[in-house]
Amino acid sequence: MGGVPASSTAGRWLIGAAVLGSGVAFLDSTVVNVALPAIARDLDTGLTGQQWVLDGYMLTLSALLLGGGAAGDRYGRRRVFVIGLVLFAVASMGCGLAPTIGWLIVARVVQGVGAAAVVPGSLALIDAEIAESDRGRAIGLWAGMSGATSALGPFVGGWLVDAASWRWVFFISVPLALGAIWISVRHVLESRDETLTGRLDVAGATAITVGLTGVIYTLIELPSQGWTLGVVVAAVVGLGALLAFLVVESRADAPLLPLGLFRSWQFTGANLTTLVVYAALGGALFLVALQLQQSMGYSALEAGMAMLPSTVIMLFGSPFSGRLAQVTGPRLPMTVGPWVAAAGLALMARIVPGAGYLDAVLPAVVVFGLGMTITVAPLTSAALGAVDTAHSGIASGVNNAVARVASLLAVAVLPVIAGVHAGYDQALGPGFSTAMIIAGGCCATGGFIAAVTIRTGAVIRPHVQPGVIHACQPPEPAVSDRS
Repeated sequence: MGGVPASSTAGRWLIGAAVLGSGVAFLDSTVVNVALPAIARDLDTGLTGQQWVLDGYMLTLSALLLGGGAAGDRYGRRRVFVIGLVLFAVASMGCGLAPTIGWLIVARVVQGVGAAAVVPGSLALIDAEIAESDRGRAIGLWAGMSGATSALGPFVGGWLVDAASWRWVFFISVPLALGAIWISVRHVLESRDETLTGRLDVAGATAITVGLTGVIYTLIELPSQGWTLGVVVAAVVGLGALLAFLVVESRADAPLLPLGLFRSWQFTGANLTTLVVYAALGGALFLVALQLQQSMGYSALEAGMAMLPSTVIMLFGSPFSGRLAQVTGPRLPMTVGPWVAAAGLALMARIVPGAGYLDAVLPAVVVFGLGMTITVAPLTSAALGAVDTAHSGIASGVNNAVARVASLLAVAVLPVIAGVHAGYDQALGPGFSTAMIIAGGCCATGGFIAAVTIRTGAVIRPHVQPGVIHACQPPEPAVSDRS
């Protein structure tokens, strides 16, 4: 199929639906951090509840991300995209109306299921329907608009919390999702991959979801409950399911995670780098939002604005980072970038009560943003360039899922190992600075991994990875290690 021009009426409607749909999911991943203290006060929960509000969403999104893309290819990209939006809208209403923390966490879990269909589906619609000659421009517009949505998240979330209520952080997603549904149903054609054979890997999706749920439950609940029967059962079931996932994927006809991809040393190295760098990112940003409000007295809007420079730097610096990777190859920026970001995280250890914004917060935020800007585009490029072009879609999904899982685990683990224990409106204490140093060390490790595993030789082809960072990067070159 030739596809429709991006500038045509049909093309504009399609891109609009994709941007609006992905924007809802990306916005929801950035607005919630600054709302957590208000949620904790209103629903009477502590650090454990705040962790679950974030990880409930990330859990199902991470586990089902690859399955969402595969389901769209098999059963209809528009159909799965719309179903995901409907589920997301209903769950968002549930979040906003939540009378208890348990209700909110369940609704967040359902939100993640919907987002797992929407995030890969938004880019798949463009890739399937837009004419090849216009596809790069369409993806660039999608990435830029989605990135702008993510960048506005902390500001919008903080403003809504201070001006109205934390509940509007979730309510705002409903009209946006309904708009994307209307456009999709009225103006977007259905498409699917008619060449696919074999069944959808339901067993793999089930195993990874059960496995991550068990492990995350153990990590979050262990500090407060100890080794109770429920925690022990969760740990055993979770680890067993993760092992079963590897067995299932090695035998499936159409696996969610083709294990053969990891025969590439560069692909493995790029994903290990992704794991440690995004663990540092996810864990640090979770705790910084709490530190600014609960320990330093910032309002929700002030906390959102405090982190905005980092997001803006990532948003507008990504094109330069992509061009840099074309000139130098991915190894240099992937080595230096995590070290710069690690320095920014170490500076965040100085964000303590009594410290000023200009002398403590802003320098840390700027250095961290610069480091992540240097890192992200070549990191994605190295992962995609390590596989054949025919497998770039699944490689992108794997790299995206690794980033999500890294954040998921970090939010559960980092407070525990750093000794952060706080109820609502309680200061995080010295454990916060310890956590930032640990996150910095984790990020720096990513630079060392890249130095050892990533090659410099480059073969350039365009690609964009959806939604893996808070400020989604424009399309960047994928750099291959094949000669």
